[in-house]
Amino acid sequence: MRAFVVSKYKEPLQEADVPEPVVGEHDVLVQVQAAGLNVVDEKIRQGSYKTLLRYELPQVMGSDVAGTVIGVGAKVRELALGDQVYAQPRLDRIDRIGTFAERIAVPEAEVALKPASISLEEAGSLPLVALTAWQALVERGNVQPGQRVLIHAGAGGVGTIAIQLAKHLGATVATTASAGNADFVRELGADSVIDYRNQDFEQLLDGYDLVLDSVGGETLEKSLRVLRPGGKVIGIVGPPDPAFAREKGLNPVMRLAMAALSGKIRRQARRLGVTYEFLFVHASGEQLRQITALVDEGVLRPVVGRVFAFDETVQAVQSLGKGGVRGKSVITGA
Repeated sequence: MRAFVVSKYKEPLQEADVPEPVVGEHDVLVQVQAAGLNVVDEKIRQGSYKTLLRYELPQVMGSDVAGTVIGVGAKVRELALGDQVYAQPRLDRIDRIGTFAERIAVPEAEVALKPASISLEEAGSLPLVALTAWQALVERGNVQPGQRVLIHAGAGGVGTIAIQLAKHLGATVATTASAGNADFVRELGADSVIDYRNQDFEQLLDGYDLVLDSVGGETLEKSLRVLRPGGKVIGIVGPPDPAFAREKGLNPVMRLAMAALSGKIRRQARRLGVTYEFLFVHASGEQLRQITALVDEGVLRPVVGRVFAFDETVQAVQSLGKGGVRGKSVITGA
């Protein structure tokens, strides 16, 4: 079976023949017809998560999938042959093949029927970013009507979905974006747009309930200072915190390392009377089913900025660091 793998960290992907996926009794076998590109794919290739995820190289890459069910395990109950589905397979399961391949076996619990109102390419762009937005704003943030939410990088993959979801939840939404994307993110629902190249959001915003940060560094530190007392920053690029280490069952040494990595930002947050949480997205077919309903109701719309052919997967991953794409890029199936 054809797939694209990382054989050595920090080296380009390579095409390879890999074994067919093993379909467990609770799994569905999906013919991959679209696979979204995510920043996490590039971070995995660079080795940024190797101490957390411990992939055994060579590793098939890819963390979003949309396609057709072509096989089912003996204990699969809700899905059937021919169903068009989408999923974000668990990133911490090193025994699960990635989505830059012809086929993938995914536990039924991580899979949902794709929204009927969109294409497979659009569906392939959604799982990871939509789950990230849902888990940040609904599961962790508990966003309520009338609250104020700041979403960084509003024209990006997570940002485009998070803006729409936050508005649906009744929040007033500010976002950072380039001047060229200002009208675009306003169309998605942003009430305030800060040009990150020429304006300092810290000087313009105050009293926010929640910040979703996908940038990190100085942006993360500044985000703490635009919150009201009791507010929260949820970061998706790190640094990992002790709660994440406990959730993943990491050993004591790794827990200490996580505490040290996030110590500075957590101390800054405490001094300001706010909190910082690290979010590493988890797979959930149930949450995807709720997202499907919102897409088919017209509440959420995917944004696909670029489509690559399967044979262009290496170039597609290389493009992740170049930016300039609204929403997501997608690889079409082999």
